[in-house]
Amino acid sequence: MRFSKAVVRGRVAILILTVLLMIPAVFGMLGTRINYDMLNYLPDDMDTVIGQNALLEDFGKGAFSFIVVENMPEKDVAALQEKLESVEHVETVLWYNSLMDTSIPMQLLPDKLYDAFNTGDATMMAVFFDTATSADETMDAIREIRSIAGKQCFVSGMSALVTDLKDLCEQEEPIYVAIAVVLACVAMMVFLDSWLIPFVFLASIGAAILLNLGSNWFMGEISYITKALSAVLQLAVTMDYSIFLWHSYNEQRAIYPDKCEAMAHAISATLTSVVGSSITTIAGFLALCFMSFTLGRDLGIVMAKGVLLGVLSCVTVLPSLILLLDKPLQKTRHRSILPKMDGLAKGVTKVFPVFLALFVVLAPVFYFAYDKTNDEVYYDMGQCLPEDMEYVIANSKLSEEFDIASTHMLLVDASLPSKQVRSMISDMEQVDGVKYVLGLESVVGAGVPEEILPDSVRSILKSDKWELLLINSEYKVASDEVNAQIDSLNAILKKYDPTGMLIGEAPCMKDMIETTDHDFKVVNAVSILAIFLIILLVERSISLPFLLIAVIELAIFINLGLPHFLGQSLPFIAPICISTIQLGATVDYAILMTTRYKAERLAGKEKRPAVITALSTSIPSIIVSGMGLFAATFGVAIYSDIDIISSMCMLMARGAIVSMLCVILILPALLLLCDRLVCATTLGMRYCNHSRKHAEKQDASAR
Repeated sequence: MRFSKAVVRGRVAILILTVLLMIPAVFGMLGTRINYDMLNYLPDDMDTVIGQNALLEDFGKGAFSFIVVENMPEKDVAALQEKLESVEHVETVLWYNSLMDTSIPMQLLPDKLYDAFNTGDATMMAVFFDTATSADETMDAIREIRSIAGKQCFVSGMSALVTDLKDLCEQEEPIYVAIAVVLACVAMMVFLDSWLIPFVFLASIGAAILLNLGSNWFMGEISYITKALSAVLQLAVTMDYSIFLWHSYNEQRAIYPDKCEAMAHAISATLTSVVGSSITTIAGFLALCFMSFTLGRDLGIVMAKGVLLGVLSCVTVLPSLILLLDKPLQKTRHRSILPKMDGLAKGVTKVFPVFLALFVVLAPVFYFAYDKTNDEVYYDMGQCLPEDMEYVIANSKLSEEFDIASTHMLLVDASLPSKQVRSMISDMEQVDGVKYVLGLESVVGAGVPEEILPDSVRSILKSDKWELLLINSEYKVASDEVNAQIDSLNAILKKYDPTGMLIGEAPCMKDMIETTDHDFKVVNAVSILAIFLIILLVERSISLPFLLIAVIELAIFINLGLPHFLGQSLPFIAPICISTIQLGATVDYAILMTTRYKAERLAGKEKRPAVITALSTSIPSIIVSGMGLFAATFGVAIYSDIDIISSMCMLMARGAIVSMLCVILILPALLLLCDRLVCATTLGMRYCNHSRKHAEKQDASAR
């Protein structure tokens, strides 16, 4: 109460301080770099990451793209090559004439070298940049190349993907944030009892969101997924706490005529109620930090921080706003459309064996589907872009014209004899799906000594420490075929050069597949264990954590199992993040109902009346919260053209509804079934089972 009264007394100062803090938060948000490259989150000790760094340090080559040029004469292609070489941060433009010199007669060039760059009406150039794949300078260079090259040219490669992704995100983000705000506001106006309070909620939550995004400046950068989801998810998750404070304040107004006294008691009650709930949500998000694929840490820290700031805003900024606007808020109150839930609660408890049977049937079916969904995810980030994006069109051209679906880069020891390198190239070209291997040995052939090449040509593919080779593959990135191909190429490489490294988009994707597969198991275990322990401490029960987690896990299995039955493939990050987000965000519903059930049992009620009361009083709050989360995410899912954003928002929207139904229908059935066990294993409830018998004995003794 001391804290609550201090908030009430200092309400004006709190609002002034919040406005002042929002000023640096705006600059912090604008100054936080957004990363659009998923491969940046691989662990630093992987060969692919070490190799990418070596390529940049020793060759000055970072990002890499292929440019397909259609219906352009050779002399115009040569002129285009010169223009592209003048673009800032373009290190090398590799065309077949880049590897020629007047000292080497044209006829000495192998046919496959010429054919590698030319086919039919199309020619191909390889462009190396002196900056990293997702660096801002590289993206600027990609845009300039596109403007120079015109409509006859198509730029592929990871940097082109990142550029298109960034442009699309920046175009969509203001719109889908507005959609989330409007739909969440409509849901609150419909389900709450005031026309004005949703806007007060949005002001309070908006301040917390801005402070969260601004404080990301200390992290240096965040991923585009984190930026896209954090505001929407923070809005949806922390709305619960705002709703609770409003309901509590109105209850206290009926007891305390003075609005300040009523608010002090409302803040105190809100803090008591949301501590356990918010800690479980924060624990769910922090579990993502245990991923070795560090995107999880990025998302986990930002979302956990967002929930904490949301709680603080709910018990400081929101009470201050409500007190400031108390008169208009009271004048704009209306009757809630939600009816009393006593009849529904009685009906659910009356047929509870039906819901127990449903639980027994659904759990194994959807666990099987959930397991299958995890196996059917896709890792190729190109699939998350619409088909009319420039990167997607360029990749299609590369595949159609040159039969190239992916390109690997090979770094081998520069001191390795040319004879061994040729032998290695020969072995690699026998691997299924390898179209050709291009290196210095491919250029000069076996009969021409490498030393006759001028330094300008040799420096393109060889440094003092490493020799660079390009391997073009017919197999798509992140496919089973290319992963098997990479295993075969690595085996050959290590036979000739144990220090050599195979790098590029496909090898990095293979590492990402293996890393995230392990992460999925770790994050699931950590999030369930953390939330289990928190529920155990909050509810002071051994059995209740099992019941609550069983219900929410069933909801997760249903939500993530449906894509398998619907024939949908999800982006790889979706199941990992959504299972944790859904567990953390919707376990609140289960805690709310269980806490009330315990209170009713401790007050002397029998199990069925206790469950009916808990259910009837919890349903309105669960519906408002679930519909708020649904509204904030469903509109974004429908609108966004970025599949990874659309998929995750659709899963969150559907997960809110599924969790809501599971808690309302299945949790009461489990409480009724396990009432005796719950009473026996929960602190202070041991004698609840004997309450009626004890009362009957007392009555008999009195008579």
